Amino acid sequence: MLWIFLLKGIAVGFCIAAPVGPIGALCIRRSLTEGRLVGFVTGLGAATADAAYGGVAGFGLRAVSGFLIRETFWFELVGGVVLCGLGVRIFRSPAVEPAAGARAAGLRAAYWSTLLLTLTNPTTILSFIALFAGFGLSAIPHSLAAGLLVAGVFLGSALWSLLLSSGVGWFRARASSTWLRAVNRFSGGVILVSGIYALLLCLRKG
Repeated sequence: MLWIFLLKGIAVGFCIAAPVGPIGALCIRRSLTEGRLVGFVTGLGAATADAAYGGVAGFGLRAVSGFLIRETFWFELVGGVVLCGLGVRIFRSPAVEPAAGARAAGLRAAYWSTLLLTLTNPTTILSFIALFAGFGLSAIPHSLAAGLLVAGVFLGSALWSLLLSSGVGWFRARASSTWLRAVNRFSGGVILVSGIYALLLCLRKG
């Protein structure tokens, strides 16, 4: 019955990725302005980070999770500054017509930037621990089950990214400059507010 762990991992990954936060807003913006492939690769970066934190929770790496939680202040500080800068840049971006295609360098940048942004939010591991308990995954019998669980987390998060980028990409050909400007304002605003919130949390902890 090992496949149960894979299915539960998919459910956990989907639940973690589905709420539209700064990463979701970034995926929407890139899908609309740069194409669904760039949007999907953006989501894959987040899915990789989700799988990494899912692995920490799934394999019971308490030393690693403890370190991440202890050093949350610095992660939130760096992540908050990066999110604020990114949010302002996107908010002020001019409305441009959707790009004709994505180069390999653009895809690599989309993946790595989102991976690093997601990794700067180590409190995500608390969400995984809570969801693991909710899905009855507090005690995982062996490493193979944990590996399938982590693979499922990646697949679930990637599935949401595929659905989101494909859905937004459907509107891409119909996007006017007004729509693109609105997307820039919305995405930049969400990302900026998320960055400010992370910095406020740092001030409270400091």
